[in-house]
Amino acid sequence: MSGAQLLENFVTYIINPAILVIFTAGFFLFVYGLVQFMLDLDKGANREQHIQHMLWGIVGMFVMASVYGILALLDNTFGLDAFSPQPDMSRWQDINLPPLFR
Repeated sequence: MSGAQLLENFVTYIINPAILVIFTAGFFLFVYGLVQFMLDLDKGANREQHIQHMLWGIVGMFVMASVYGILALLDNTFGLDAFSPQPDMSRWQDINLPPLFR
């Protein structure tokens, strides 16, 4: 296995899923804070805590999008080809949809 293939596998199986998991956690933290904020509108208590949840969720999503962008920039700058510009659609033809969706 060459170094380029090792780097591509590392990015595909470690880096991309980690970025996606942390981005998703930030999204759910934002949604949780938003829902709690909406439910407590009439109570007026703990609004600051819910606002903090929403703020940190947005910060987390922004940081993960920035990390992905910086990694893509480094990849394109140094020609590493670790991030593929096109998703692998080779298995798309093998999907069998039920007759209702055809």
